Formats: sequence, C-alpha cells, structure tokens
Amino acid sequence: MAQFLKLNQSLMISDNLKQVKSRIDSVQSRKKVELIAVSKTRSTKEIQEAVDAGQVHFGENYLQESIEKINFFKGSGLIWHFIGPIQSNKTSAIADNFDWVHSVDRIKVATRLSDQRNPALGSLNVLIQVNVDREETKSGVDIENVGEIVSEIESLPNLSLRGFMTIPRPENSQNSFAEMKQLISKYPNLDSLSMGMSADLEIAIKNGANLVRVGTDIFGQRSYN
Repeated sequence: MAQFLKLNQSLMISDNLKQVKSRIDSVQSRKKVELIAVSKTRSTKEIQEAVDAGQVHFGENYLQESIEKINFFKGSGLIWHFIGPIQSNKTSAIADNFDWVHSVDRIKVATRLSDQRNPALGSLNVLIQVNVDREETKSGVDIENVGEIVSEIESLPNLSLRGFMTIPRPENSQNSFAEMKQLISKYPNLDSLSMGMSADLEIAIKNGANLVRVGTDIFGQRSYN
C-alpha cells in the first residue's frame, strides 16, 4: 500500500505539471512563458518528483528551508527563484544561493544584494515587486514610484534588473495585470513580468506575464503541521 501511495503521488505531481503547462500553452503569447513551481514547505522528495517530470524552475519563500533544498539539489541544473519578503540581514544568503529574486522592494535591499553577490556567480536577476493595488498589508513599491528605483537598481554592478513582480488582489486581478502590462511597456529594456498563480495564470499571460508562479495546482494543498 505504501509503495502504491508513493507511486500515486509521483503520478499526481507529473500529471498536475502537464495540466498546468497545457493551461499555459492554451494562451497565445509573444513571449516564452516560464513556469515556476512554488516549492515552499515541500519536501525534497516532492521536488525530485517534479524534476523527474521535467521541471527546472522552483520558487521559495523561506530562506533557511530553501538553502537546505538548494544544497540538496546542487549540481542538478535547477534554477532557484526567491519570491518571499526580504529582510536586510538575509540578503547575503539570498545573493549567494539564488538565480532570481522577485521581491526587491527598496533600494537598500538591492544595494546589499549587489554588494554581497559574488561576481564569479554572474549577475543576479532581480525583479522589482510592485504593490499595484496599493495595499497597506503588502510589500512592494507603489506604481508611481517605480521609475526612481528602476534607475537606481540599473546602476548597481552585480544585478541585472529584468522587470517587475506583483501579487494583486484576487478580485481585481484583471485590472491589476493590465496596469502592470502598461507599466512594463514604458521600459523596453526590461523583459520579465512575474505575475499569475494557480487561479489566474491565464489572465496574467494575456497581459504579458512570462513568469508564472504555481504551487497548489502542482503539489496539491499544503499542510503546515
């Protein structure tokens, strides 16, 4: 029975990945859309099952947990995205271990990431988190202040500013995604828009997202116990 359950879970993750990728492919897009499997709270076994099904990009929120996973899969060619809030005292470990950071929301954090990135690793790809709905409970730069932080980050030596990330209010995602599409159109040198999750990835892609972050629809519901 235990062996059957293990096989069943492996097939579930593999099948879920196929379904999510099919949803992505169903939306016409001028850009290649990259699926980021959000693996926070997930075991290395679950991640390995996704890897076995062809998944390469993984997103993590919790630093200590993610470092253990990155070390476990070192040499596997996986691409790691930090997508959670960034505390200033955690920037060194993020700079050392991740390929992308989606959640840069202030110049202090960007400067520390640049200073602490080993140049031998190459530039760290970063996205500015935009608080598109101006919610007090969410991190991110207000949309009217984006221009200032763009120019400051672009001057930092060990970062490559690629674009923007946002987490809209679910009930306003269509308008928020459209606003982000308009924002990135003002910066032709930026090529990445990280938005869209399990419930709304199609709407996000229609509005220019080329990085979508999906957890539940790949791995199932999380258990925090």
